[in-house]
Amino acid sequence: MAAYRLLALDMDGTVLTSDKHVSPRTRQALRDLCSKGVALALATGRNVVELSEYREELSFVPYGVLASGAIAYHFAKREVLLSTPIPTEAVLTTVTIALEEGGIPFLSCVDGTRARKADAERLDECGLHGYRMMYEQIYEPVEDLAAWVAAHPGKVVKLDIYHVKNEGCLRIRDRIVEADAPIEVWSSEPGCMECTALGVNKSVGLRALAERLGIAMEEIVAVGDGGNDLAMLKSVGMPVAMGNASREVCDVARLIVADNDHDGIVELIDRLF
Repeated sequence: MAAYRLLALDMDGTVLTSDKHVSPRTRQALRDLCSKGVALALATGRNVVELSEYREELSFVPYGVLASGAIAYHFAKREVLLSTPIPTEAVLTTVTIALEEGGIPFLSCVDGTRARKADAERLDECGLHGYRMMYEQIYEPVEDLAAWVAAHPGKVVKLDIYHVKNEGCLRIRDRIVEADAPIEVWSSEPGCMECTALGVNKSVGLRALAERLGIAMEEIVAVGDGGNDLAMLKSVGMPVAMGNASREVCDVARLIVADNDHDGIVELIDRLF
């Protein structure tokens, strides 16, 4: 069996159960793995602030590949190892399109999350109650998103766009593509899209972290469930899909484990480490 040195973990749909908790079995298995000298990194679409509620119970995890690869982070040192913002004009174009199509845009920055108060209150309409609770605790309300972006160039590293209907997200995606904005756009789950700077994905952030640690990509296990995990999974030595993963994620995985409500991470650790 290969000696894997780093485990990169998606959060939502992977480490987290459907009700947004870390199960005791998964937490203990990860803690035990860390004590054996395997490096752990949370590879997630969330930024630093959006992980706040989990940092105490996952305090033994030292690294983060955050905002879908736009940020590489050292939690213990509170050090940003990499930050790749979306060009300001691309942010303005995308926000305008999202609002015109009835979308709900959230701006993710290294230091927090911004959104309109009325939009944050609409997330239940999209079936995203768990995210609404998170955003209520951490987001900074902004009355005029475009004005805030224009006044803070280079601050936005990721855009999350939600819509009541998945068809609405598809319209927004198509219009962004037609506008030829220099950003990456993908769906992480129904009714939700993520946008980063062109060429930025979880693989980019993970590679930057691996280089800092002197770890080859072939020595990494990565696990996920959604579209924003694909680039990362394709770039590592052992790509793993959760049992609840999308078909496209399962197609690139070399191993499929139990779903996020049945401790798939524990199975992964037992089989690979």
